[in-house]
Amino acid sequence: MLLLKAIFNTIAVMITVEKNKSLRHFNTFGIDVNARYLFHLHRPDELQALTEHHEVGDMVSVEDKLLVVGQGSNMLFTSDFDGLVIINEISGIRIISEDESGVVVEAGAGVIWNDLVEFAVANNFAGIENLFLIPGTVGATPVQNIGAYGVEAAETIEKVRLYHTVTREWLELNNQECRFGYRDSIFKNELKNRAVICSVTFRLSKRIKPRLEYGNIREELEKRRISDPSLRQISDVIADIRRSKLPDPAVLGNAGSFFKNPVVSIDELGRLRGSFSGISYFEQGGRYKIPAGWLIEQAGWKGHRSVNTGCYEKQALILVNYGGAAGSEVLDLALRIRESVQEKFGIRLESEVNIVPGQAFY
Repeated sequence: MLLLKAIFNTIAVMITVEKNKSLRHFNTFGIDVNARYLFHLHRPDELQALTEHHEVGDMVSVEDKLLVVGQGSNMLFTSDFDGLVIINEISGIRIISEDESGVVVEAGAGVIWNDLVEFAVANNFAGIENLFLIPGTVGATPVQNIGAYGVEAAETIEKVRLYHTVTREWLELNNQECRFGYRDSIFKNELKNRAVICSVTFRLSKRIKPRLEYGNIREELEKRRISDPSLRQISDVIADIRRSKLPDPAVLGNAGSFFKNPVVSIDELGRLRGSFSGISYFEQGGRYKIPAGWLIEQAGWKGHRSVNTGCYEKQALILVNYGGAAGSEVLDLALRIRESVQEKFGIRLESEVNIVPGQAFY
């Protein structure tokens, strides 16, 4: 962990903190709750001014009083947030270095993730094309270690720059120090609500090595008679697949996959295969990933609706807000689904969505 020697302009930074603001447009579930305080972060140096703010300065260093949000695409609010919400809008994409084999790109934490993927694809920089059309911002990418179609963001992240809200230090973490795991990182553990990510640096390649084995990417390319796909053709196919299966949050509130895919041992897989001959699974480093969507569908939840919320008809892994749902309604449905899956398969699902505020997924 490297401490950055950051020197900022000594001119006073003027900031505006809003009170009792709705978060409905800052979470893709569309849950209408309020934040006691709301701040739009545009530049890293505003964070120091925020820590000196007469009303919210103390909240910045208190874990359960601080929440950093990008697009809110991986959050479920179950009540008002009695603290400070920072909307991270730090912008900018720039090339740090480049050679004949690859390129290093730094993006501001507030950059829309798909804008960065589009930038990479347009410039023929490979590595993140399989992550096309995933909602959210660049700053959320290392937190969740987002992944899709056989690729995880951790494979390309070189370093993360952040402000530690407790020690009030500027830090730079390399890939190893981020402690990436399956939908996991140091930012969901030791640094949860204690770090404001300001930028993420990625190492991308100029040598295309397509990852086509996951899902039906190869099948779709074959239908289009494409044998040697470009990054654009790969991203186009993935976009079409995602749109055919997943609801647009702008139309139907959701936070993408609500549950993680459980990973089991070879012995556990044998038990499951003995009882459920049609079970789906994928080998992963000597263990086996079971699609949570398949488990939920087999438990009878796909297409289920409970008043204002439900389980999406085309993908059982997606819980949706049909309009007017409270976060507690969505959480109640998730708990009932988890209980049902555990009763049928003996597998306990874990939430991929961050449930806010401070409510563990027991």
